[in-house]
Amino acid sequence: MNRICLLLIGVFYIIIGVAQNKKPIGVNIEQIKCFIDETPSSKIQLISINVTGNKKTKDYIIVREMSMKIGDSVNASSLYDELVTSHGLIYNTNLFSEVALTAILISPYTFKIEIKVLEKWYVYPIPQFELIDRNFNDWWKTYNADFERVVYGLRFTHYNFSGRADKLNAYLLDGYSKKYLFSYAQPYSNSALTQGFSFNGHLFENRELPIKTAYNNKAILYKSKLINKKNWGISSSFSSRNGLYKKNTYVLQYEHIAIADTILSDNLNPNYFNTNKNSIDFFDFGYKFEYINTNNINYPLKGKIYSIAIAKRGLSLKNNINMFSLDMRFKKFFTLRNNFYSSIHLASKLKLPFKQAYINQQAFGYGDYNLRGLDYYVIDGVVSGLTKCTISKKVFSLKIPLPFKSKYFPFLPFSCYAKTYFDAGYVYNQAPYVNNLNNKFLYTGGIGIDILSIYDLKISIEYSINQLREKGLFLDTRGFL
Repeated sequence: MNRICLLLIGVFYIIIGVAQNKKPIGVNIEQIKCFIDETPSSKIQLISINVTGNKKTKDYIIVREMSMKIGDSVNASSLYDELVTSHGLIYNTNLFSEVALTAILISPYTFKIEIKVLEKWYVYPIPQFELIDRNFNDWWKTYNADFERVVYGLRFTHYNFSGRADKLNAYLLDGYSKKYLFSYAQPYSNSALTQGFSFNGHLFENRELPIKTAYNNKAILYKSKLINKKNWGISSSFSSRNGLYKKNTYVLQYEHIAIADTILSDNLNPNYFNTNKNSIDFFDFGYKFEYINTNNINYPLKGKIYSIAIAKRGLSLKNNINMFSLDMRFKKFFTLRNNFYSSIHLASKLKLPFKQAYINQQAFGYGDYNLRGLDYYVIDGVVSGLTKCTISKKVFSLKIPLPFKSKYFPFLPFSCYAKTYFDAGYVYNQAPYVNNLNNKFLYTGGIGIDILSIYDLKISIEYSINQLREKGLFLDTRGFL
């Protein structure tokens, strides 16, 4: 009976299509149900993998992300899950806007996999526009959307330079500050596709810079018509990724920073570098372990991410810039019923010794290490931790046809998620850096929406309230600008 079932379904595809929301569709379980029910542990062997749709990306870069390799045998009952896993891994390379996997039975005991991808547009020689402030909300409210506080110029980025998922970046920016940067990252540099490297060189010049944090947790800025800060540096890294989800990265960086002498005066911040010199040179040594297993790295709805990073700044244990830091993060994403989702994000940082120069004091308020609703504040510290909890529901997902044909943009997708959230955190610091929001329990909450579009670009609109009873509408544009 088992062989009859297999022969009958051998002429059909076990189709696993993938919709724009990255969920597999079109599985005809009835075609294989009789075989799975009667012999759920029977093995079928993968004998070939064929890739189509890739013009730039090498086949072996795609096949490398498969959870199954040629010659592997899997239980018939687990084939669906294996294909879903492989789809997520291929999509999370960020090289493709669409990925589809199809398993085809060749005989009662063998099958092959067809992979079809739609490559993204990889080359971006485009004008660049950047804000110099920490986030859009700070620029909009604190500085009244002042367009003088921007940098502009040319950015060239190639996300798949040689077809091996290698990224080339070059920035030539001028305006309120200057930014020159060149970087190259090759994640698969050896024949086994398990090792990678990167290198970076940069030069930044600023007329304005934060020199200390006021008691009300607002950054105090020093600015003039002259260049008040110049820093340049070079860095390189080595990475290893022997499996599918784990990655180890080792980083070595050299940095030079010089500031205006006036900044170190007693009435400004003599502790900026913890020295009376107006320039410093130091090395950073770092190690980071990452585990990433999600359905979509850009907007996860299922899976988990965790990491631990250890770094040493400065060669000496006694010099002015000496710092040992520990950074730990954990994110868990849950798919619930009826298009509901939830997530929890835990993060913490430790810096030793506790007496640190001002430039090593950053905690909440920079990048994604913040509490939603405290966007206007900077909270410095040497020990910090936060928790973010979110519940969301998918409101709609649609595809808008374009008036022109493009192999890279066949349509314009939009998805909308409504959400509610609660954040909590704590930042410890020592005198003379203690401010109003240091050394106390912090909490915020609110509601909002996330809008996703082409290439997983995201914009968030959030209405938050914090423990200071301040309410406001906040816009997160990091996915777009």
